[in-house]
Amino acid sequence: MTDQDIIGRIKEILIEEFEVDEAIIKPDSNMYEELELDSLDSVDLVVALENEFGFKIDRTRDEEALRHMRTLNDAVAFIKQKIA
Repeated sequence: MTDQDIIGRIKEILIEEFEVDEAIIKPDSNMYEELELDSLDSVDLVVALENEFGFKIDRTRDEEALRHMRTLNDAVAFIKQKIA
């Protein structure tokens, strides 16, 4: 799976689940500042990513990475690490 494939699937989630305008979604978009997700949205996003990409979050092991996930590029790197 390429980075573009992953970004495309994340964009679909953001558009469908969080009603983010597709025009503002870029790989380096900050999900909290530019896409206006809040802390509750971040929990829902993690659940959506688990479902979409078929992995489970280990809160102990993944907590640090999740806290640092701010952009779509960060999410792509995290997902690639989880599905590797």
